[in-house]
This record gives sequence, C-alpha cells and structure tokens, in this order.
Amino acid sequence: MLDYPNYWGVAGYPISHSLTPRLFEILGDFLGSGSVKTVFLEAGDADEFFQRAEKLEGELWISCTSPLKHSVWKRLGCESEEEIQAVNQLVRMDGEWSVSNSDGRGFIMACRHIGVEPGGSILRIRGGGSTARSIAYSWSKEGGQIIPVRGRRALAGGPWDVSIVDDSLKADLSVDLDVEAGVGGSFPLPAGRQVSISYDEDWKIDDFAVIMVAAQHLEAWKKFFSPNKIEKLPSLIELLELLEERH
Repeated sequence: MLDYPNYWGVAGYPISHSLTPRLFEILGDFLGSGSVKTVFLEAGDADEFFQRAEKLEGELWISCTSPLKHSVWKRLGCESEEEIQAVNQLVRMDGEWSVSNSDGRGFIMACRHIGVEPGGSILRIRGGGSTARSIAYSWSKEGGQIIPVRGRRALAGGPWDVSIVDDSLKADLSVDLDVEAGVGGSFPLPAGRQVSISYDEDWKIDDFAVIMVAAQHLEAWKKFFSPNKIEKLPSLIELLELLEERH
C-alpha cells in the first residue's frame, strides 16, 4: 500500500455535511502526510462517481456513502465483501481499484466506546440497506443477537441469520439505519438505549453518529489505508478530541 495518495475525500450524495474529509486531514496531519488534496465527489450512482474520479490524476483514497455503497461494489464485481454486498472504502492505485467495508467494525468500536459490548447483547435494527447488512454482519460475528425491523426494505438473509431472535425480546440497543443523512434524529425503536447514525451541523463529539464515523474512519486506516502505521495512529478518544478542536 502506498504511503499517501494525491487525493482523498468522500463520495456520495448528500455529502456537504460529511466529517470524513476533515478526518482525513486530521489523521494526515497527525501522521505528517504532507500535501494531499481533499475532494468532495457528489455522485448519485456508480457511473457518475467513476466519471468524476477519472478526472483526478494519480492515487486516490475515497470513503463512499449512500447511495454508492452497493452500486460501486456491483460495478467493480468485488469478490471481497461478498456477504455484505457493499463497500465504503476505496483505493485507486496504479489505475486499479481495491475496496473494503468499515461500517460494521466502526459501529462495534463506537458501541464499545459508549459502554455497550455486542457479545450477549440484543440489537434492534431498522432497515436493510448496505449499512444495515454491514452492521448485522459485524454484530453477529461478535456474538450479538439481532431483532430486524423492516424499514424502506427488509434485512436480507445472510451470515447474521443465526443471530436473529424473536422481536418479543427486549433489545439492549436500537438503531434506525433509514434515518436521513445530515439531519439527526431517528425513528423511535424500543430498547434499553437508542443511538443515531445521523449528525447535523450542530454535532458534538459525544454524539453516537460522530463517534461512529470517527471509528469507521480509524478502522479504515488501520485495516485498509495504512495497516503499516497502526502503532502510529491516534486512539478513538484522541481522534475525537482532535476533531473537536477543528469544529
């Protein structure tokens, strides 16, 4: 993996609210990456994304969000992330694309940050899109159980099926994955505690959505962007503090 790209940033729509470009810059400064240009690639589908990316010459690191996660995975014909059928991290190096998905791992890290251990806990999850599948996959791998709630779509079958339990049980945690990006708030779901994955311009570093996006990004650097620099990366707490300084 290359040390640092010519460009990094975010792709999808809407993305004007996204903290991802700021997180790239914070980690880049922390590691002494030098001059990397930050980009916002607004794109409503995979074709539009690749058209915009082709105009950028050189190496590229992109975190992608809705509505690109599944369409980009499908367009690239990725064998990796087969169970989830979605990606949220992309690298173009020497003209070739490689992909990863840190949504689920970031959610797990954020849960542990707020004191919720997935193993032995029940998660009520609304929605069936790319982020829902990624979270269901990671939650199940950690030994957690899942109560799926149909939103715009149902959670499709997958490796997490073995972790699905009856909806009459009390959930420890709930999350609405159909919430609109950039507006905050969620559809109310019964559980001991509900978290949101959407933040707005008045975000704070103790908002779960902000913790999660920082955790996702940190996971991407650890396992995909710069696995050779894991020991040099800040902790999640340190990254959140650095993010607050730039608010």
